[in-house]
Amino acid sequence: MKIATVVGARPQFIKAAPVGRALREAGHREILVHTGQHYDDAMADVFFRELRIPEPDFNLGVGSGSHGAQTGQMLIRLEQVLVAEGPDWVLIYGDTNSTLAGALAASKLRIPLAHVEAGMRSYNRVMPEETNRVIADHVSDLLFTPTRTGVDNLAREGITDGVRQVGDVMYDALKMFQPVALEASRILEDLGLRDRPFALLTAHRAETVDSDERLSLLLDRVATVELPIVFPAHPRTRKRMEELGLTGRLPSRIRVIPPVGYLDMLVLESRARLVLTDSGGVQREAFFLSVPSVILRGETEWPELVEAGASVLAGERFDAIPRDGFWTARSVDPGDLFGRGDASRRIVEEIALFDVSKDAGGAANSMRTSASSSRH
Repeated sequence: MKIATVVGARPQFIKAAPVGRALREAGHREILVHTGQHYDDAMADVFFRELRIPEPDFNLGVGSGSHGAQTGQMLIRLEQVLVAEGPDWVLIYGDTNSTLAGALAASKLRIPLAHVEAGMRSYNRVMPEETNRVIADHVSDLLFTPTRTGVDNLAREGITDGVRQVGDVMYDALKMFQPVALEASRILEDLGLRDRPFALLTAHRAETVDSDERLSLLLDRVATVELPIVFPAHPRTRKRMEELGLTGRLPSRIRVIPPVGYLDMLVLESRARLVLTDSGGVQREAFFLSVPSVILRGETEWPELVEAGASVLAGERFDAIPRDGFWTARSVDPGDLFGRGDASRRIVEEIALFDVSKDAGGAANSMRTSASSSRH
């Protein structure tokens, strides 16, 4: 089979690494399409190198922009690639604008669509990611959920056909690359934290970063934590901090550093006493590594973490951030909630076995005709 994989942001590079490897091992041809949503070395290239992802077959070079402009450019350029390549499947990940563009392009061309990390819901429509994931799920033929929660969420929306609970591919990636990270990374030595307790902070979501009040409040709350804090700042977050004059207000124990690669991030997460994050991926990685986390939001797409006692929601005013940087989380086997680290293999097997003509209304049979007619 020929499978077009659409990626564009660093969480998607991580997810695509083990799935792409499983596709190649099974003898399938993967056409890797990078939208360019994340485009510089720190946000994109380093992940391709560290995760041994092949160079993209197509780099659409879309770059930054408003949600509408960015998604529109992706859709235009993706359609051209899909018409030219005529893949058997389009594979999308997560909830970014790249996800949405891939879903819309495949749906319009009647190409069978598989969504990895389907069924996740925050039930907060203020988040652009929520809109992206809902639309992607409702046009997908195969929906791969990491957890039972995803299956239940989809069922409430009337989606039951093509739903497969396979586990979390981010768990696959962590198991695959953590030994490499521990061997290769020098980040703790570089930061002088080899034998010192510290907390790890990440913040990038629009609901926090784009609000002057919430970003200021977050940094004020974090400044009360009585631990050294490592803060690999997303470029947009750093820009907002500088615009608001917040950088100079931070105490010296908060180390604002550039974004780090996947291997360095795994080491920082694994050795932190506490993780403070609004990232869905970092929440789960902390859980997989048995490190407690404070989720810097009022809700999460991953309620299993809170229900298991491994994470706590910070709340709208970040009141749950512990001043001493410590709280005791329960130790939970990730395999009980997120699979056994074989989600990538199961995804590839399910795609190969799926009868699109039976389960999705004949999309596979009509795809090539639709793609051909789109050329004229």
